[in-house]
Amino acid sequence: MIARLTGLLAESAADHAVIDVGGVGYLVQASARTLSVLGPIGGQVMVFTEMQVREDAMTLFAFGSAGERDWFRLLTGVQGVGGKVALAILSTLDAEDLSRAVATEDKAMVARANGVGPKLAQRIVMELKDKVGGVTLGSAGALPKATGGFAADAVSALANLGFRPAEAGAAVAAAEAELGTDATLDALVRLALKKAAK
Repeated sequence: MIARLTGLLAESAADHAVIDVGGVGYLVQASARTLSVLGPIGGQVMVFTEMQVREDAMTLFAFGSAGERDWFRLLTGVQGVGGKVALAILSTLDAEDLSRAVATEDKAMVARANGVGPKLAQRIVMELKDKVGGVTLGSAGALPKATGGFAADAVSALANLGFRPAEAGAAVAAAEAELGTDATLDALVRLALKKAAK
């Protein structure tokens, strides 16, 4: 799983960029917010990434911060929210605005994003309120961070396999407690899968 990319910005468009890493160009989909901070073509960039694998496509999404990636994972966990809709929301609302919208159940604020109707906005607000209940208005949208380097990626891997976020988080936390915070991603995912299957 690709967790981040560091390389040269080869191309930049309205909804994607190409990052040259050692001669290989990675096409990444990104929010307008992330694309606006990448800098000039030819410049050095580092982005956090999330890969979505479907039957007909593999898509790599890029983010300017780990916090934006965390929100992307939460948004795409909501039924009816794909990667493009999640990016549209993240292009319209920053982490603080999104936290405020969820905390105050402001579906109209979420519906400002392209491709988000009132019903979907309502679903997003209601589902995320339970998942990010600990996010306060003063936290600037920060999500609780896992302690280990690969914990967030391990949770994402289990979520991609169909586990609910709460199940995945608990299994990874238990695996990390047993293996230690310097465990490899592979070891963490293997043990977390065993724990989640019990």
